[in-house]
This record gives sequence, C-alpha cells and structure tokens, in this order.
Amino acid sequence: MTVSDPATAVYRQPGFVPFLIARLFASAAMQIQAIIVAWQVYALTRDPLSLGYVGLAQFLPMVVLLLPAGDLVDRLDRRLLLHLSWGVQALCSALLIALSWRADTDVRLFYAVLVLFGAARAFTGPTLQSLLPQIVPRGLLGKAIALNSSIMKIAVIGGPVAGGLLYPLGPVVAYSVTLSLFVLGVLMLFAVRIRYRGDPAPAETSAWRRFTAGILYIRHKPVILGIISLDLFAVLFGGITALLPVYAEEVLNVGPEGLGALRSAIAAGAFVMGLYLGVRAIQRRAGLVMFAAVAVFGVANIVFALSREFWLSFAALFVAGAADMISVYVRLTLLQLATPDAMRGRVNAVNMLFIGASNELGEFESGVTASWFGTVPAAVIGGVGTLAVVGLWMSAFPALRKVDRIEDVAADTPPATKT
Repeated sequence: MTVSDPATAVYRQPGFVPFLIARLFASAAMQIQAIIVAWQVYALTRDPLSLGYVGLAQFLPMVVLLLPAGDLVDRLDRRLLLHLSWGVQALCSALLIALSWRADTDVRLFYAVLVLFGAARAFTGPTLQSLLPQIVPRGLLGKAIALNSSIMKIAVIGGPVAGGLLYPLGPVVAYSVTLSLFVLGVLMLFAVRIRYRGDPAPAETSAWRRFTAGILYIRHKPVILGIISLDLFAVLFGGITALLPVYAEEVLNVGPEGLGALRSAIAAGAFVMGLYLGVRAIQRRAGLVMFAAVAVFGVANIVFALSREFWLSFAALFVAGAADMISVYVRLTLLQLATPDAMRGRVNAVNMLFIGASNELGEFESGVTASWFGTVPAAVIGGVGTLAVVGLWMSAFPALRKVDRIEDVAADTPPATKT
C-alpha cells in the first residue's frame, strides 16, 4: 500500500488518528463501567429489577437532553463540548470510586451518579457524529466513518471482557481504570484539529425553534428521513440481541460461554467489514447497496432463528454484523453529507434519539413476540419484518433508492421556520 492509497490518505489527515484513539479510550471506559456498575448494583440488591433501573437511569436523561444537546453542538465549539462531556463522565467514575471506597450500600446514590452519566452521554453522541466531518474532507468522509465504526468495535468486544477481568480486583480498581481512560480520551482531544468548519447556524428567535429545526430539516429532506426511519424500523423488527440468552440456553445448549461467542460474532462481522470499507469504499449504486445490506441482515437473522447448529448460528450472526456495517456506512455517510454543518448537531441528535428508541423498543418487541409466539417464531417474524420494511421503504423513498455516488448527495439550505 502506498501513501497515495485512499485508506492511507484517511490516516494521514491531521487529527484523525488522535480522534480515533480518543474515541477508543472513552468507548472502552463506557463499556467497562457498564459491566462493573451492573454487577455492583446487583450484588447490593440481589434484585434483577435493579438492572433495569441501571439502564433507565442512563436512558431517560439522554432522551430529555438530546435535542437541547444538538442545538448546543451547532452553536458552540464541538471539541470543547466533547471535552466537557467526557470530563463529566470522568467525574462520574470518580464518584463511583468514592461510593465504592466508602462501601456505601445505598443504591440510590449509584442511580444518581448514573443519571448524571446519562446526561453527559446525551452530548457525546451528536458531538462525535458532527465533529468527524470537521476533521476529514468530504471525499474521505465515508472511509473515515467506516474505519471509525470498525475501531469502535474493539471497545465493544474487548470492553466487557476487560470489565469481567477487572471486577474481581474490586470496584475501586475497576473504576480507577475507567477514570484513567476517560482522562486519556480528554487529553487526546487536544491533538484533534478542526479543519473544515461550515457557516454558523443562523440565529433563531426562540430555543424551541432551534431545538426543532433539525426535525423540520429532516422532514423536508427525503433521503435523511428515509435513512433515519429505515434504521428505526429495521432494528425494531430485526434486532435479536435480547433473545440470544434464550437461544444459548434452550435452543443451542451452549451455555454462557456460547452466549459470549454469539454476542461477539455480530461485532466481529461488523469489525471486519468496517476495515474492508475503510480501504474499498462503495463507488456506485449506494442506495441499492444499502437496501440489499438490510435485506441480507434480515435473511441472516432468519437463518439464525432456524439454526440448531452452533457454527451455523455463529456464521449467520457474523454475516448479520457485516451487513449491518454496510448499512451503517452508507446511512451515516449520507446523513453527514446531506446535512449542512450548521445543522449537523441537531440532525444527529434526532438520529441518536431514533437509534436509542429503536434499540430499547426492539428489545421490548422481541420479548413481547417471544412471550406470545415462542422464541424461534419471534426471531423468524423479526427477520421477515425486516424484509418487509426494506420493500416498503424502497417504494416509499425512491430518492434514497436512486442514490448512486454517495459524494454526489448535497446538503440543502435549511427551510425557514415559521414565525
């Protein structure tokens, strides 16, 4: 590979590698902390419902603050916001160290820290998505997104494993590691250079108009509306993560070790495909490729649902992860290129809101259909539902289906809000 190769050109962009390293540190810290705090809270309560409260304490403030966060992302320095967001998350790790050091058994204090942690995370998602286009040029954005998504899978795969290894050393040691990783992430951000800054967002007469401007822009941009809604409904019907423990225990009979392998198969497929896309970008017929990838995702889930062999189930999830990465690559690249820089924070905030809703509602939908029809029929129904969504969206969003070269998609002038 020569220095003129596209993948090398991405890595040579000033600030891109420090951005990747910073994200890797912070993402690993979040993954490790999620494992540690869940184990610790359950050890204090011995109540499975407490694990639901752990997730709820982080999810609710994110939902409430995402739209205001998107507005701030468009009006303030994005790198500064990320410094502050990760800094508050580091503070939360320090507070968890203090609670663990005191051997505090009041679980409500842990929930309070997690509420603060969730509030800080509300700013992380839209800031990260909006900062990357300011670091790399438009022509390399797709490869940068693919490599960025792939590298993040290292944290998704390795973080929980590291958390499991750290927990026996004690929560204080484990939280000290997460605190250190957050601090390292903050320090690495100082090496990130902002090179491509768009025009500032126009002044609005009210906070409400600023918050809802992203929603208004999405409504008037069929490509973005199709992307976001496709992700919502495809994941809503096609997500089978919530059913993996049942498959590992009752269908495949592979126990907790097999469950860990099944969960890693999805991330591994996405990791490998992300590395490939970082070198060989999708050149033509991007819209059709994206729809085909979502269809393959649905078919792979159906194969997994019907499989009784562990190797076939693992392979199906690997393929599903790879197909999902192709979809993510096209969707995120189109989302960034079809949105003006002054609107990226608010549009990405709406996208993060939809992603959070699809993940939460998807697990709920899987649980409900499994209780009604059984585990295997529920998984099959989810895969068929994904295929149905692909067909409907190809018909409902012809502009998205007809996208050829990703880089040819242009951002529109934001529509004027009504006075």
